[in-house]
Amino acid sequence: MRIINKTNGLVLAEDIVIAKTPFKRMLGLLMRREFHRGQALILKPCNSIHTFFMGFPIDVLFIDKNNRIVKTLPNLKSFRLSGIYFNAILAIELPTGTILSTSTQEGDTLLFD
Repeated sequence: MRIINKTNGLVLAEDIVIAKTPFKRMLGLLMRREFHRGQALILKPCNSIHTFFMGFPIDVLFIDKNNRIVKTLPNLKSFRLSGIYFNAILAIELPTGTILSTSTQEGDTLLFD
């Protein structure tokens, strides 16, 4: 599976893990020491995240039911809370720098291929 920014045609990630259960969503990236370009964690359902106890910053996208980005959070550092995005049905956590390097922005539409 790949995550593609349909608006600009660029690939955001190709190595994707989907966390659908409460335990997997809670665990998230907490046990990871590294997060490489091309990797992503999809939290579903999700409209808010935290980065407590994480060892590295991340980029985060909040996505609505139409696969449109409702909020981008580039370079979200450890021990932070995101806002609550009521229109979001899932969050995508990406290595920091992904949003900037792919020119991804709010309003873009994603394709899950």
